[in-house]
Amino acid sequence: MRKSRPIAIDLFCGVGGMSLGFKQAGFRVIGAFDSEGRHVKAYKKNFPSVPAFTVDLRRVRGDQLMELLDCRSEIDLVFGGPPCQGFSIGGKRDVNDERNLLIYEFARLVRQIKPKYFVLENVEGLMLGHAKKMLSSFVHRIRLAGYGVVEDIHALNAADFGVPQRRKRTFVIGYRSDMTRPTYPQPTPIIDRFGKTYFPVVRDAIGDLPVVEDCDELFEQDGYVGGLGEASHYAKLMRGEIKEPSDALPKRRHNGNPLTGCLRTRHTKQSVTRFMETTPGKSEQVSRFHRLSYESFAPTIRAGTGTDRGSHTSPRPIHPEYPRCITVREAARLHSYPDWFEFHPTRWHAFRQIGNSVPPRMARFVGIEVLKAMGC
Repeated sequence: MRKSRPIAIDLFCGVGGMSLGFKQAGFRVIGAFDSEGRHVKAYKKNFPSVPAFTVDLRRVRGDQLMELLDCRSEIDLVFGGPPCQGFSIGGKRDVNDERNLLIYEFARLVRQIKPKYFVLENVEGLMLGHAKKMLSSFVHRIRLAGYGVVEDIHALNAADFGVPQRRKRTFVIGYRSDMTRPTYPQPTPIIDRFGKTYFPVVRDAIGDLPVVEDCDELFEQDGYVGGLGEASHYAKLMRGEIKEPSDALPKRRHNGNPLTGCLRTRHTKQSVTRFMETTPGKSEQVSRFHRLSYESFAPTIRAGTGTDRGSHTSPRPIHPEYPRCITVREAARLHSYPDWFEFHPTRWHAFRQIGNSVPPRMARFVGIEVLKAMGC
């Protein structure tokens, strides 16, 4: 008789990058919560079988979340990535940013829900400067709640797990005192059909995607209708044509025809000229946008700010071949989101959803280590 999959809850779920990764690892996600309705709407579209709620997690108790889910079972895993801009190396690192306190709310909800394990994700800056005191306080609170923490706490780089993007994130992995201690995942390359191991770069990720310059209709619509180019092994994974043994989900082809996330940006002639003059791997001098190189990893894709923080657009990378910023779908490929995954139809919200999320492949291998500790 097949053993049922361990159950998990996603706190601060965003668009669902961690949920996808942990589902790929083999968990059954039974609920997700976030304070931003746009993210929850996108989450529901991509995971229609998972109950998702717009909730201010600062103002609810763990038992109330369980009541919303109508769940009376013991939870195997609680995971989540509280907003982290106050700790971010790429941001202002504001010691007074109230969002910094959300890691304490995560600790409180873990104490109240009492799962067997938890995984907290945050920026690399959580282990630096003033944030180190808050991380120590988080660990102290979680220990008082009866949990151990896997130490030394690690920052993992997405590029080490088959994501074509340099993106370092802190993962705090915890386990209840009666549970087996997990370990951090080791770097895990992709293995192609010939048995060759490699870490994909920008060309592997986006080389087969449509040349949007040939499609004037994409100035007005988000979806591309037509065929795709020759695909790398990584691109075939994103297209749902093949699947890895480490992925517990069934194969799922891209989100129909059209392929979403292909809306074009109207750049000024001056911007186009500057983009053309920028060498791949370098930053454009005026905008400071980084121009991607086909043969390298992408830099960290950033999110920009929400309406409560001035609605600032984050720097979007310049395509390595064409004088334009990358599309949402190209960014999604660089983040390891499969082509069936859909984002908000506007570029600003979609890039926020991607930039704020955990690359699913990265989360998958963290989840696999937790499952090993559970004996699954």
